[in-house]
Parts: sequence; C-alpha cells; structure tokens
Amino acid sequence: MTILTGKARLAGVLGWPASHSRSPRLHGHWLRQHGIDGTYIPLQVRPEDFAQAVRALVSLGFQGANVTIPHKEAAFALCDSVAESARRAGAVNTLVFREGRIEGSNTDGYGFLESVREQAPGWRAADGPAVLLGAGGAARAIAAALLDAGCPRLTLVNRNRARAEALAGALGGPVAVAEAPPLEGAALLVNSTSLGMAGQPPLEIDLAPLPAHAVVADAVYVPLETPLLAAARARGLRGVDGLGMLLHQARPGFAAWFGVEPVVDRALRDFVAADIPRHPA
Repeated sequence: MTILTGKARLAGVLGWPASHSRSPRLHGHWLRQHGIDGTYIPLQVRPEDFAQAVRALVSLGFQGANVTIPHKEAAFALCDSVAESARRAGAVNTLVFREGRIEGSNTDGYGFLESVREQAPGWRAADGPAVLLGAGGAARAIAAALLDAGCPRLTLVNRNRARAEALAGALGGPVAVAEAPPLEGAALLVNSTSLGMAGQPPLEIDLAPLPAHAVVADAVYVPLETPLLAAARARGLRGVDGLGMLLHQARPGFAAWFGVEPVVDRALRDFVAADIPRHPA
C-alpha cells in the first residue's frame, strides 16, 4: 500500500456523473504497481461548475485530469493550448497543468488504434475501407485517428445524417456518409454508439457481407462481450472490445502526471475487467 505524503502527485477524472468511471481503478493499479506517491480520484462536477472546478484544481496543485461526459467540449474551450489530436477530435479528454497553464489533448483515437493493434495483431489502418457507426465525440476521435493512420476510405453511418455530414466535412479526406453500412469489402467495422451498452438496445446489424479478414471493434466496454462482438466471433471474425481503448487512452495522461510510462498488460486488463460484467444482463 502506497502512503501519501505532502508531496503526493494528484490527478483525477472530471465527469457528471463520475461514479461510473473505471479510470480510478485503472490508474490506482498503476500507482500501486510503481509505488508512486500519488493518487487519482473521481471528481463529480456539474456542467455549470466545470470551468471553476478546473481552475481550482490548478490552484490546488493537481498535475492534471481526465475529462469524461459531458465535459469534453467545455474542456477544449477552457485550455490555454491544445494538441493537434484535440483539434482533430474537437474535444479534450486529457488535461495537463504546467506552471498555471492548462494544456489539452485527446487520447481516445490513440487508445483506439493501440487497442485494435493489440487485439487484432497484424491489423493496419491502411488494410482497407473502414465503416464507423456513430458521429459523436468518440466517433470523431476514432475517425481522425484512422484517417491519420492511413485508412484509404472511411464511411460514416449515423441516425442523424446531417450530423454525420457535418463530421465528414470537418474531417476532410476520403470520408463518405451512407444510410446503411457498406460492409462488402470493409476491413474494419467500428461501433462508437451506445447501442449494445448495458441498459441500451442491442445494435441490430447483419455482419454476413463482411469479408473473412475483417475486424469488428466496439467502443462499448460494459459489458465486455457486446452482442455485436458475440455475433462477430460467431462468424469467425476478429473482435476488439472497448476495454482496450479505455486502457490505452490512459497511458499518455499517466505518464505526464506521474512521470512513469505505464504498460497495458494482462494483469491490468484482468484487474479492471473484474469490475465489469462479461455479458449483457
């Protein structure tokens, strides 16, 4: 057990609510593993109090914080400087405080790519067309990361077509919008919507048109095995769960706040997964 001192390095996650976040469990594992004099705590902050809360953390000596729903766009507006990853995503999920300044980045896209590479060895964004379901904040970060990594063609599918078209316009490059997922020939299918999440309806989609080499990824990680992933694996397709994205997106922030480059390994995955239902209730 690590004993905190007056020199403890402090970080946390800002959300409304923040109680559902697995980030304290994740970062707590790394802190214990490396024997770091520090802590990472959930910080429940109402949207109207967000700016004041962040500035208070700076004054209190925090190293930084993660930002989750519904604060990511507000965090972008509050930063003194933002990384290109945040500009591309249009949102900030990681704050670093340096000499009174607030620096923002978005590690969701990085976390997604690292997760797919880990769970589908040999996969490359350049392998073929990708289909992305959804047009929210996670979709934007994932889309930008795929395009920057060399995806030759990306198709966005969203219930609100206007929102998908706005995202396509903001991203630029080889991006199209479709009413139905064009799965024939697709190398990657990604669900960035809440469909399939615990308490939400399942994602209804026929995976039959996907080629045998396709990868199916789900940003949802509660439950770990969503109906989409179960259907993909039943067809012999490689599936990528959302937990990997959560774990990998945390690495840059931890390194900036606590001075150690953490590793995503089996022990970490098992520890965080132990707090997550395996299958839908």
